[in-house]
Amino acid sequence: MIDFSNLKLNNKMPVYIQITQFVKKEILLNNLQSGDILPSRRELAATLEINPNTAQKAFRLMEKEGYVITSGNEGSKIHLTTDSLNNIENELTKEMVKTFILSAKDIHLEYPQVIRLLKDMWDEV
Repeated sequence: MIDFSNLKLNNKMPVYIQITQFVKKEILLNNLQSGDILPSRRELAATLEINPNTAQKAFRLMEKEGYVITSGNEGSKIHLTTDSLNNIENELTKEMVKTFILSAKDIHLEYPQVIRLLKDMWDEV
């Protein structure tokens, strides 16, 4: 089962989005697989010290996006398809690159400079 105690919440984005992003990262890092069980909404709310309605909102979004299913008394579990896995990878990768580009633009780096820096640092990191 996923350990949400590692999730450090911030005030930069809604909590339910932070929860979904955390789950997506865990999926992308192969720490979560299809069939892995998620805690109940109440357990999640207690662990993160959040309102149960916020936990419910996160679960609804994960279900809507198709990588979590909830069935009756069995609770919620990860449900990965090729499409949902590709969507998660694309979303997280694009967000990371977008953040980097915005930071580069903030300090007035030009595109050729950024490409040169990426090439130079790629093997160093």
